[in-house]
Amino acid sequence: MVAAQRDLWRPTELLEAFKTVGFTPSLSKVAAMWSGTPVTVRLDDLDKICAVLNCTVGDLLQAEPLEAAAGESEALPKAVGAEGSEGGRVRPTPRRPGSRRALPPN
Repeated sequence: MVAAQRDLWRPTELLEAFKTVGFTPSLSKVAAMWSGTPVTVRLDDLDKICAVLNCTVGDLLQAEPLEAAAGESEALPKAVGAEGSEGGRVRPTPRRPGSRRALPPN
């Protein structure tokens, strides 16, 4: 969307614009960024992309809610002693003074 606002309509045009800041990815990499959501982008490459498009990182990234996050909180096991856990509070029991060995066994 940001590239279209800068009047860049094709991956080849974007590739030429990248060359002005010394960023030389392959045409297939630019086409993958153009047509979909890239799996990874290096941070230094992201800085160069922002420089070419005269934008911020926030202009390029779009936050989306995770589908799994909505139902995940109920599926996670609760820690012992956490609120809502069954059985009431669990308190640690101190060791008896005589139960520790002072020396290793012979």
